[in-house]
Amino acid sequence: MALSQHFRHNVRSEQSLYENLIVESLKFYGQNVYYLPREVVSRDMVFNDETLSEFKYAYQVEVYVENVEGYDGEGDLFQKFGVEIRDAATIVMARRRFNQEIRQYQETPTEKYYRPREGDLIHIPLSNSTFEIMKVEDENPFYQLGQLPVFRMRLELFEYSTERFSTGSNVGVTQIEEFAAYQWQLTMDSASNGFTRGERVTQAFDDYVVTGEVVGWNGDDNTLYLGNVGNTSGEYQTFTTTRQLFHGDSVRVASSIATPTVIRELQQIQSGAPGGDINPTGATDGWTSNVTDFDVSVLEFVDFSEDNPFGDFS
Repeated sequence: MALSQHFRHNVRSEQSLYENLIVESLKFYGQNVYYLPREVVSRDMVFNDETLSEFKYAYQVEVYVENVEGYDGEGDLFQKFGVEIRDAATIVMARRRFNQEIRQYQETPTEKYYRPREGDLIHIPLSNSTFEIMKVEDENPFYQLGQLPVFRMRLELFEYSTERFSTGSNVGVTQIEEFAAYQWQLTMDSASNGFTRGERVTQAFDDYVVTGEVVGWNGDDNTLYLGNVGNTSGEYQTFTTTRQLFHGDSVRVASSIATPTVIRELQQIQSGAPGGDINPTGATDGWTSNVTDFDVSVLEFVDFSEDNPFGDFS
């Protein structure tokens, strides 16, 4: 028997009321997060994989985090190479709020942006954590009152891999790039004035130009830290001490250049607080002190006082 023609499940007034209640509930019981859309800068056409991505924008929107007892996932795994954090979360975002705060700014005439995309990032300021969208479910709950009012997203903790962040210091996610990216360490001449974090530094050669972004400056020993280093040749190139460096209207000279490494001593290049100023003399906040404490605790995690700590008692 067919459905009764006297009842309808897609009355527009009821749908609007239901959607309004969802949006209002998220504003009451949710929390503000930042949505960072991923932009592919270069792609490997052989493996169809992004070789370089960039995050230029951060949109604030309210969501509901379903994990009321803590993040899901496998938690913190202690391995012989360090600690791996595998937190996961599930969030709910209203479709209307996505259209208002994100879609209208990202959609172009040639590229549609109907829903959140896998690979985009969600930064949660409450826990100062950045997650990557792994799966977007747009049919759960399934057509209540004949519509789909929300997106449910499955998130996993973001693992940095040479992505570029230019969202500004107010988001707090830029500290990932400053801490985990490979950085060139340049010792500048003593007669130079200071650098500002975020500005670009260039060095022109005959056939190409090398550029880098300032992520740290230590005025005590004139040490400059550069990230996001690239060039226009398409091949591996780096800075040299035989060419002048340009930043803004100033010209500088480097007396020595160290091999690019991942800067682990966080207190040497930033204050630890999201959006904080560069702290060349070190800091005593939670981030920096945690780095030192963790290094000590890792050494004491496994007890090697016995001859065979993993075997049977002798």
